[in-house]
Parts: sequence; structure tokens; C-alpha cells
Amino acid sequence: MDQEQRENMSDLSALVAVIHRNINSVVLGKNDSIILALATFLCGGHLLIEDAPGLGKTLLAKAFSRTFDLNYKRAQCTPDLLPADITGASIYNPKEGEFRFVPGPVFANILLADEINRATPRAQSALLECMAEAQVTVDGITHTLEQPFMVIATQNPVEFTGTHPLPEAQLDRFFMRISMGYPDEACELEMMRSHQFSEPIHQLRSIASREQIMQLKSAVQQVAIDDKVMRYIASIVRATREFDGVDLGASPRGSMSLMKASQATALLTGQDFVTPQMVKRMATPVLAHRLVLAHRSRLGGSSGESVIQSVLSQVETPVGVT
Repeated sequence: MDQEQRENMSDLSALVAVIHRNINSVVLGKNDSIILALATFLCGGHLLIEDAPGLGKTLLAKAFSRTFDLNYKRAQCTPDLLPADITGASIYNPKEGEFRFVPGPVFANILLADEINRATPRAQSALLECMAEAQVTVDGITHTLEQPFMVIATQNPVEFTGTHPLPEAQLDRFFMRISMGYPDEACELEMMRSHQFSEPIHQLRSIASREQIMQLKSAVQQVAIDDKVMRYIASIVRATREFDGVDLGASPRGSMSLMKASQATALLTGQDFVTPQMVKRMATPVLAHRLVLAHRSRLGGSSGESVIQSVLSQVETPVGVT
């Protein structure tokens, strides 16, 4: 890396630090969740947040949109939600004597699909095309979504009545699945004080322009990754396919996602190359939700997360990576 590239990387690292502080000023005590969400965003992926109500899932989505000065919309998923309520529909205009397309909430930079598992499979499927190809087809006409585009979907893992679990094909479209968890006592007290007289999200200011977003996305792709680390990622993903008690392991999409997430982690932590430790950090949120466990494994208390941890302990970590 020459001097100019080093200076550019230094400037981008400084920008990342400012972005992180801005989001962290509202989403308190969730440093890991912010890093994971930022990595997903910079890799052009979509995020699934699985957690109990009231833990800041919506707040995180709003903080992202305000920090990056992006268009944010929300779709509250319910059993009576129709695909057209998400994508939009062609409405007949009697004055003009023709149909006019009215865009749905998916025409945004950041779409919050709240409680996605409460929507029916038909409504859930409306998100597949836009998540995979950044476009929507209505009445045979394809509409391209504005970039950047990110879906942040939430679901409550506790309540099952009236819910429709996401099919494996749709789960695989999510770059990461994370849980935010409860804050510690100090953070909870700080939250109460900060919300006593006003809502901090309303004071959040824009930090990064669209041009800077594209620079950060490009910088992620330029982060160096050694061939040993590439092989390490491939070994981890292949091990999930051969793991006893797993019916379906991670796909090649999982390999590429883990590689990109590790590159993003390097950028977000001020490094210019990927280390095996970064791969380990990203393995669970990137791969765990892509595994289909055998029935006996689920009955035995196994989970995608526990399988990934077992795989990481079994696959040899490369040494001498610089």
C-alpha cells in the first residue's frame, strides 16, 4: 500500500469512527451490534435482528438513516399485509384514464420490516426480489430501487402464535442475523436520563454523504485478504456441510458473505488486512442462520450458533497471516 492509499485509509478510518460515535450516542451500550450492522450496510447486505420488544431494534434503523442522511420507511408486518402494501401497486386514475404506479415503502434506502414473521409467506415473498436484485416488478414493469438499499427486518423469538417462520431461502438472503440483548445497569440508567426531557434520535445529525458511503463501500472491497484466510473461510463453511446433526450447511453465498464481512470488520477497526480473528468474530452472525439442523439436533438443544462455535474449535486456525 503506497502513501496515498494509506492516507486515504486513514481518512476513511476517521470517518468510520465519527459514524460509530454518532450512532452510539443514541443506541447506547451496543458497540458489537453497531459494528455488525455497519458491516452489513457497507457490504450491501440485509440485516435480521431477532430479539425481544423494546431493545432498540427500530432505534438502530432510524439512527442509521439519520447518520447517513438516507430515506427511511417502515412496514409493520401483520397477517393481513399484502405484497402490494410493500412493493406498491398500479392505481387507476380516472382523470387521466390510465393506471399510475404508486410506490410502496420498499422504495427507500433503509426499509424496516418490523416483526417480519407476522406477515404471511405471500407477503414475505414480496421482499425476495428487492433483497436479491434491488428491484421490484409490478404488472410486468421492473422498477429499480435507489442505492444504497438495505432491509432491516425484526422478529420476536419468544412469541409463536400467529407467526410464520421465515423459509430457509429467505433466511439465506439476510447477510447477518444478530441479537441486541438487554443493556447493563449503567447503560440503562444512561438511557433513562437521556430520554427524560427529549428523544435523542431527534437531535442526531447527518455525518456521511452518499459519496462518502460509496467510498466506504469501495474501501471494503480493497481490504487485503491473504489466501490462507480465504482457505480458512472455505474450510469453516465446508465443515458446516459435513457436521453431524446438520441437514443443510452454509452455501457458497455464506462463504462470500463471511469474506466480505471480515473485510468490513477490518475497515471498521482501522486495519488494512483481514485476520483469522476477524473471521471468527463474523462467523456466527453470518453463518448460523443459514444452517438447517436435523430434527434430533434441535430436540437435543443444538442451535446454529452452537454448531458454528463447534466448527470454529475444530477447524485449524492459520498462522503467520500478515
